[in-house]
Amino acid sequence: MARKRITVTSESRTGRNLSFKINRSNRTLSRSQLVKRIENGGCPGYHVRKINGVKTPVSNPDGRTGNNLG
Repeated sequence: MARKRITVTSESRTGRNLSFKINRSNRTLSRSQLVKRIENGGCPGYHVRKINGVKTPVSNPDGRTGNNLG
């Protein structure tokens, strides 16, 4: 299955990603919605890390630096 491309649509003043757009479906999700979707296997190519105690969606490493979430 091809990797879904996800982009950040809003950030907090501190730089934490708050909402995301799944480009294939043109759907916007909150951070917590995207975390649940990733944890349920709905976004191949992404995983969840705890950053400062907050579950955060990140893209799996692929050797390219310009396309990473997190």
